[in-house]
Amino acid sequence: MNKIEHIGIAVKSLSKAVSIYEQLLNTSCYKTETVVSEQVNTAFLKAGDNKVELLEAASEDSAIAKFLEKKGEGIHHIAFAVDDILEEMERLKANGFVLLNDVPKKGADNKMVCFVHPKSTNGVLIEICQEIKWI
Repeated sequence: MNKIEHIGIAVKSLSKAVSIYEQLLNTSCYKTETVVSEQVNTAFLKAGDNKVELLEAASEDSAIAKFLEKKGEGIHHIAFAVDDILEEMERLKANGFVLLNDVPKKGADNKMVCFVHPKSTNGVLIEICQEIKWI
């Protein structure tokens, strides 16, 4: 794993949260995106080299809606950048980690992603992500 790629924060209202985090981080939201497969609306902000991803449920039965109902607003996941997501998935499985995906899937911000079950990581949902490179 190369670095923390971003921290994902679940929010009830993306527009309210964007306003708060723009003021907090003294920066503007640089990107919003809907990830249809995950039923989530996202917004990204940068603070130096660090990124924050705000996550709002786009559907009442999405994973984010369930998270918000159970735990409320707050940190949802920590994402780590990797060079080769398939290789990293195999390494994690070989070391006993439980993956929530059998194959990587398209995520937000031009990434292929895979999640590691929080039961494998002391209660923290971990996302590994690889930049999609266009040829």
